[in-house]
Amino acid sequence: MTTTTASVSLWDTFEHTPSARQRAFSRYLTATLVDLLVLNLFIEYWPLVSASSFTVTVIAAVLLQILLKLTIVLEHKVAAFFNARPGGFNKFMRFFTAWLILFGSKFVILEALVLALGDRLKFGGPFHGVVVLIVVVIVMLLVEEIIVRIYRRLA
Repeated sequence: MTTTTASVSLWDTFEHTPSARQRAFSRYLTATLVDLLVLNLFIEYWPLVSASSFTVTVIAAVLLQILLKLTIVLEHKVAAFFNARPGGFNKFMRFFTAWLILFGSKFVILEALVLALGDRLKFGGPFHGVVVLIVVVIVMLLVEEIIVRIYRRLA
């Protein structure tokens, strides 16, 4: 007696509406791959960014994605706290703390990368590499936004 197993193609999985978990997985996987691409392009074409191996850049891309998302979550929670209160001071504090969190997080991210990867990933230049890291992160976020806009136009 023979049993046959129906072969399911990857493309067959797109015939259903993805669950929220599948959408989140797809979103973060795409963002991580975009970060990996951008980071490796910087490594290849800008001597202020270097890595000892591709594996190091994969770890860095995943770590960057996690830390950037945590930064955004923190910034949104603090913004909600100040937005819930009336007054000019609270409005000022909302923008000041947003700037402080978004700017200050780059120092935390750089230190986390140093702790996790040591000398295997280096950002050189002014302020011990923080300026270069900020440039790399801004480009990563811009490319992610471009990818999202292209995706939305395909609908």
